[in-house]
Order: sequence, then structure tokens, then C-alpha cells
Amino acid sequence: MVRGLIAIVGPTASGKSAAALELARRVGGEIVNGDSRQIYRGMDIGTAKPTPDEQRIVRHHLYDIVDPTDDYSLGIYRRDARATFDDIWARGAFPLLVGGTGQYVWALLEDWTVPEVSPDAGLRAELTAFASERGTEALHQRLAAVDPVAARRIDARNVRRVVRAIEVFAHTAVPISTWQTKGTADFERMVFGLDVEREAIDARVDGRVEEMFAAGLVEEVRRLIDRGVPPGARAMSSIGYRETVRYLRGELAIDEAKELTKRATRRLARRQRQWFRRDDPRITWVRDAHTIELRASTFTGVCTSAVSRSAR
Repeated sequence: MVRGLIAIVGPTASGKSAAALELARRVGGEIVNGDSRQIYRGMDIGTAKPTPDEQRIVRHHLYDIVDPTDDYSLGIYRRDARATFDDIWARGAFPLLVGGTGQYVWALLEDWTVPEVSPDAGLRAELTAFASERGTEALHQRLAAVDPVAARRIDARNVRRVVRAIEVFAHTAVPISTWQTKGTADFERMVFGLDVEREAIDARVDGRVEEMFAAGLVEEVRRLIDRGVPPGARAMSSIGYRETVRYLRGELAIDEAKELTKRATRRLARRQRQWFRRDDPRITWVRDAHTIELRASTFTGVCTSAVSRSAR
């Protein structure tokens, strides 16, 4: 039996969702979310989540699966996504993994071993306070003491990842670098990256942010807070949400909130390019959705035919 999937990756605002929707319509595919923020219920506008109309065109999976106050981790996501793939294959359909969260995508495609360690709010607060008081380098040295391999991989300025690495060691007594081994995936894959110039991404980001605020991002954030989501919740640290919280607190003017959101989103796109590099031999870079369809047609045909025969 040939089981396969196509992944469509790239930086934010590169057109991944639109390309996946068009391909899914043509090959009978089902879209699986590979974005760490689109999992949250009620966070629709600021995450550029597929609209309800788009989600009705083809089946979408792993969107709106947890509340913004829920704990969720890479290990849990990997388990949920694999179960989703198995279900899609069992029904003779074809999964399309779509998203820009590099850890989510490669953990699935390269069969990472990932610890299912739930977030420890108390430890995270302690470590974050330590970084604020003593500096990020001091926190990074704490990681280096227990996991020098992870410390070499993780930038000291990325406090969230440093905290997570220390947290995993604290709960398992095993370094996160030891956990994060690669296996061999039991399915065939094709990975397409949408190759869009940096200047075009920046322009799209600016336009998208303006559209988000015009579409009601402020009202969306206000509804989340009214529902009881703490402004300090991890989900609310997402780009656009944290800036809007500051606007609602009176710390920023609306134009300042928009500008900070644009800057943060542009920086996010740069970081995503580190996960999905143009010289990465695992990725086939294309300019548009039509090229994906042409290159993927034979692959999807072979895989879906084999799965359909085995499901009979």
C-alpha cells in the first residue's frame, strides 16, 4: 500500500492556504493544519484561518481544536496529526499538510520523537522572571548546564524555546536534544514551497494586517477577553493579539498597534525562511499553485489509487 501526502510550506502571506484549497479540490484532498496558532478556537481573524466558506469546500482538519486557555504541545500535535493522516488514508482520500510552523511540519515529515510534556505554568513563570531579572544569557547558561547540545541550537534571545527545553529536562530528566531524534516516516511525501520574493511578502503582510484590523481584529480580541481568556495566556502572545491587547489597555494608539503587528509579522516571515530554506533539497520550490498541481498530479494519482484499492 502506498500512503502519501503533500506538504505546502513557506513564510506567512506566501499563498499556502489558497494553493492548498485549489489542489485539494482537484485531487480529492483534505487539508491538515500545520500552523501552531490556527488550532485555537475564536482566534480566526488574527491567524488568517481559512474562512467557514473555504472550510466547507473541502474537509479541513486540526483547526479550532483547543481553547486559547488550553495546554497544547508539539508532541500532542504530532499524535493528533498522525491519527488524522491515518483516518484520511483509510477513507481513500489524500492529506495535504499546510502551514508555516516549521517544528510542526518537520516533526511529522521526519518522524521526530517528541516528548508529550504538558506546559508547567509555575516553572515557566519562574524561568521567565529569571530571564527578566538576570538576562536571557543567564537563562541560556542554565540550559547549557543540562543540555549543551540544545543550547548550541537555540538562540539565547528565543526565551520561549529556552524555557521549553529546560522544562522538558525538568520533567523527564532527559535532554530535549536527546528526545528530538529523527526516524523514517512510513509514507511517501512531496514538499512544495511557495517561492515569493521578500519584498512581495512584506507588501502582502502590510496589506493583510490592514485587512485584519478592518475585519474586526479588535472586536475579536475583546470577545476573547470577555469569554475569560487572560490577556497573558500563551495563545494571546500571538502576533496581532498582543498588540491589540496593548491597544485595548490604552498603551498604544491603533496606528501604533498596526505598525507593530506589521513589523512582528515581517520578522516572523524571516524566521520561517530559516525552517524552509530555498537551498533545502527536501523542498521543491515553485512560483504558483498551478505548478504544484502539474508536478503533484502523478504522485497523488499513484497514492490515492493504491489507498483506494487497499480500502476496498
